[in-house]
Amino acid sequence: MSDDTSSKHALSPNRLEKQFSDYKPLYSAAEALIEANRCLNCYDAPCISACPTGIDIPAFIKKISTGNIIGSAKVIFEANMLGYTTGRICPVEELCVGACVYNDLNSSPIQIGQLQRYATEKALEIEESTGKRLFPPNSKKSEKKVALIGAGPASLACAAYLALDGIESVIFEKDALPGGLNTTAVAPYKIQTEDSIEEVNWILRHGVELKTGVEIGKDISLEQLIEEYEAVFIGIGLGTGRRLELQGHDSSGVWSATDLIRKIKNDPDFSLPDGLNTVLIIGGGNTAIDISRELAMLGVKDVRLLYRRSRKEMPGYEHEMVAASRYGVRLVENVTPLEVIHNGEQIKALKVTSTISNDIFDLSCDWVVEAVGQLKHVSKISPEIEVDDQGTVVVDSKTRCTANPKVYAGGDCINGGKEVVNAAQDGREAAFDILRNLGISPSLHGEKYFKSFVSNNEN
Repeated sequence: MSDDTSSKHALSPNRLEKQFSDYKPLYSAAEALIEANRCLNCYDAPCISACPTGIDIPAFIKKISTGNIIGSAKVIFEANMLGYTTGRICPVEELCVGACVYNDLNSSPIQIGQLQRYATEKALEIEESTGKRLFPPNSKKSEKKVALIGAGPASLACAAYLALDGIESVIFEKDALPGGLNTTAVAPYKIQTEDSIEEVNWILRHGVELKTGVEIGKDISLEQLIEEYEAVFIGIGLGTGRRLELQGHDSSGVWSATDLIRKIKNDPDFSLPDGLNTVLIIGGGNTAIDISRELAMLGVKDVRLLYRRSRKEMPGYEHEMVAASRYGVRLVENVTPLEVIHNGEQIKALKVTSTISNDIFDLSCDWVVEAVGQLKHVSKISPEIEVDDQGTVVVDSKTRCTANPKVYAGGDCINGGKEVVNAAQDGREAAFDILRNLGISPSLHGEKYFKSFVSNNEN
């Protein structure tokens, strides 16, 4: 894709994220061909069942090997309309690549994510240069409309599939920039804001309308949307970062990880202060690992993760921790924070206690970053939406429909925080059920595109 964004979503080039290079650069044509030709084209490919969206991975790789880039990309997009960004940011080591049969042969697995990125990015470049759409506009426009709340991955996927079958979709987003976590929270060495916005713009070109600066529950109610539209999809993700409320936490040097990542990605006026040498990050999930690696890559000399249990018990992916350690990130295991200690207005240290010995000691630092999850905020949409005891929206596991037959939900607001590819799957399944309820047979659903996925999941 090009590096340009629409004037509506123009971004300053001075953002801190522009200092990051692409940690998995785009394959050249020769590199893609060599890697594609390594694929064994397994009949019962375990990589397919390991992909939440069930992309026919051997099929799209085979098309790359024969030079059919457009065909390869269509196989991907037909199963996952967010195939461009997920090709970059999916934890493939834990999913498709981790399931590759080459792992059992003690050989390097097929780099599926990089091949997916190559196919989608090159196909969209071809689309842009030739003007020939991968998915031409549906000539049979329906008068039916669907409203979607939140412009994150789940809503974008849902809207895209609806649009391909002629349903007018309107996305309401409270923020100025669409794209959800891809835009505001995914580590910039994986994907930068421009790329996320480009994917949004591509989806909008299929006939999806986007209204930013509109907050549901404040500017318009969910009940109004239910009355005015044939269906409503809730894809609002999670809320702000959870805070520990430590003593001394109200300092300018104590950050929520999500706020800090957003600053790095989107704020042109943000920079790291001079003399920032030591940062302590509280948490053991993937967000904690991401921000630790970002800070180390930006030149912070001493970056440490503090986790209350052992490394093997960390929820973050091991391959991500290994990658962060290559940049000097260290892990302090079995400690719990107690208090932020100040010297005047400056942070001096973080007081912690050992979860093994109960010893209390101080760790010198300049900043403290809390990466301990995000708050749920579904209740701000409407009290009518059923949530479980974890604060997530209750939906049918197959259709993503709530107790209200006109209301669907997907993404982090139903799963508590998984991967973008899971959100894409939620959006797709909701779209297909909405279409069926409107008497429309989903054109991209069924035996033709999901044979392997369906058969694997029925066994």
